[in-house]
Amino acid sequence: MDLAANPLLTDLYQLNMIQAYLEHGETRTAVFEFFVRKLPARRGFLVAAGLEQALDFLESLRFSPEELDWLEKSGRFGKDLLDHLAEFRFTGHVHAMPEGTVFFANEPILRVTAPLPEAQLVETRLINILHFQSLIAAKAARMVLCAPGKLLVDFGLRRAHGAEAGLLAARASYIAGFSGTATMLAGKLFGIPIYGTMAHSFVQAYDGETAAFEAFAHSRPDNLVLLIDTYDTEEAAGKVVSLAPRLKAAGITVRGVRLDSGDLIALSKSVRRILDAGGLSDVTIFASGGLDEDELARIAEQRAPIDGFGIGTSLTTSFDVPALDCAYKLQEYAGLPRRKRSTGKATWPGRKQVWRQYSSDGRMCGDTLSVEEDSQSGEPLIQLVMEHGRRLQPEPTLAEIRARASCDLERLPEPLRRVEPGASYPVQVTERLERLAAEVDQRLAQQEGTRP
Repeated sequence: MDLAANPLLTDLYQLNMIQAYLEHGETRTAVFEFFVRKLPARRGFLVAAGLEQALDFLESLRFSPEELDWLEKSGRFGKDLLDHLAEFRFTGHVHAMPEGTVFFANEPILRVTAPLPEAQLVETRLINILHFQSLIAAKAARMVLCAPGKLLVDFGLRRAHGAEAGLLAARASYIAGFSGTATMLAGKLFGIPIYGTMAHSFVQAYDGETAAFEAFAHSRPDNLVLLIDTYDTEEAAGKVVSLAPRLKAAGITVRGVRLDSGDLIALSKSVRRILDAGGLSDVTIFASGGLDEDELARIAEQRAPIDGFGIGTSLTTSFDVPALDCAYKLQEYAGLPRRKRSTGKATWPGRKQVWRQYSSDGRMCGDTLSVEEDSQSGEPLIQLVMEHGRRLQPEPTLAEIRARASCDLERLPEPLRRVEPGASYPVQVTERLERLAAEVDQRLAQQEGTRP
């Protein structure tokens, strides 16, 4: 069963509301926007990701006879709702920031314009898709910025919060600039380069490290990387030096060694000396084991001779910031702008656009948030990507999305590129948008005053 495509992967309250909408004739055009209310303390920026999966979901959303039968037998819903779901197809329009775009608080990265029941039904899964991949892409981008020029590989599937999370984390991190993943299915589905070495269990299965290294080398001679910290790391490095000539005579070249524990900075320096002294200066050092961007920055600062890193738990769980304060909110209905006014959760009404300005050196210098029909200087970021339930353009390649992210990361202001704590970026809300919010508040106040 493909759980990710199941239309019942939603919240009960969506169907509750849709039944009420249908019974009361509330089926006019609605506009919802997905955005992040505020940035976490350790995130100076975010990276939009997940749009292609979101559009796939909208294009393919259907209720099967089995799902409709289950809903009917639950006794919760009336015939109007069941008939509506039996014929359901998403017919709306979608505007969005391209995947790989850097964005900031209160900037919508996706807008859905559709009949109210349609736009409501898709809320849960759209948030689920966009939140997770944007969260992971932002985490990965920080690591890319803290380890410039290094090989970064996603090692996080085994500790991801479920199979889909592990798979989509590989995609999101690759968009942000990772070199590849250890997850095989990500290679098959997305064409992401796959990397892998060996586990400690392989070494432990043999009576000696040298025997383990030699057996593995003859079975997997291409791009050979040996794990050398099962017992004593420096002794194992010496064993690699001793083994290398014998392997070379068999046509096998040791490409790298991997460190997975201990003081990676000190060990990498001592291993580098051992390898170089043994004539293996071309052998790279790859490190893994509980790494995050802070440790990557420290390793870079200490100039440790590590050529690449495998990043696991901290990436696929976004360990320091495991969730974003994001929302998918109604901004217009039946031609009238709407907004939420809850304390700490107020929204800006109407259909919006974000314009980005750049300084003379090409760096981002500020964004402007206003109503869509406004005219502001800068590059408009939100584009029409789906009309009447169908994509307007072929799906971009992952390479194209990745290039967009690379360009945006390169154009970040230096404090954000250095991942400095507290670094911020200006997002200006126009007077026109502020006036619209005031007008909405006034209209609501008048309506409340006329109610019996």
